[in-house]
Amino acid sequence: MTIIVADTTCGLPHDLLAQRGIPVIPQVVIFGEDAFHDDKEMDIATFLQKLKASRTLPKTAAPEPPLYFPIFKQAQEMGESVVVVAPAGKLSGTVRSAQTAALEFPNVDIRVVDTLTASCNLGSLVLLADDMAKAGECADEIVAKLNDMIPRGRLYFLVDTLEYLAKGGRIGGAKRLLAELLEIKPILQVKNGQVESFEQQRTRKRALARLVEVVEEQCKGGESAYLCMLQVEAEKEAESLVTELMLRVSVPQIPIYELPPAIVVHAGPRAMGVGFFV
Repeated sequence: MTIIVADTTCGLPHDLLAQRGIPVIPQVVIFGEDAFHDDKEMDIATFLQKLKASRTLPKTAAPEPPLYFPIFKQAQEMGESVVVVAPAGKLSGTVRSAQTAALEFPNVDIRVVDTLTASCNLGSLVLLADDMAKAGECADEIVAKLNDMIPRGRLYFLVDTLEYLAKGGRIGGAKRLLAELLEIKPILQVKNGQVESFEQQRTRKRALARLVEVVEEQCKGGESAYLCMLQVEAEKEAESLVTELMLRVSVPQIPIYELPPAIVVHAGPRAMGVGFFV
């Protein structure tokens, strides 16, 4: 069976990944001189406490290539292929790390897929790939399906404040100040593997309502939509949006995934959003 490899940016619960037997590689979060893997070394609650107390924005780093070695060695011993379902290369160095690790195993069939996305949409692709692997489909079939799905992905998210994007140098301080004075709540999107502006709304309530409208306009529904929610410190709002979306879009379920620390570094607390495939 093809081994599917995930990493923590997919946002899937650790219990679910363990239950499915999907190996997961941690991202690295750096506070000053202290570096933590964002799986067992630092959970989201501990991370949020440190984030709010920190005067400077922590940094993130891609997983070290050696973290992949035990998985690739297992595949070598078992004669299996590996498909690494990785977050967008423009957002993370994970693709490069996995490719570097793969060079140490030239006789193993290792595919590193740049999904051009992250968070809950990445999680959906991981689950899809794992379902296919468990059904006995080969690496060629899995990668072909992922490549078919990737351009159909849509991921929209709302940040509660531009503070963290400003600290990270992704917007200027003056733009952040103006937005906060005008109570502007930007809706962002991941498009072509990078974060871009989608719309601006004057209040969080209106921005959340707009997210529902966007999904209703663009998502055709059905099992192949893989509609999902992402959130951090916004669970009640996410649950309310799920209730609303279930009335508007024909899907069997809408899972809610918690944003991992490596993404919250840039999005900040109370970020939330929606992902789906058209």
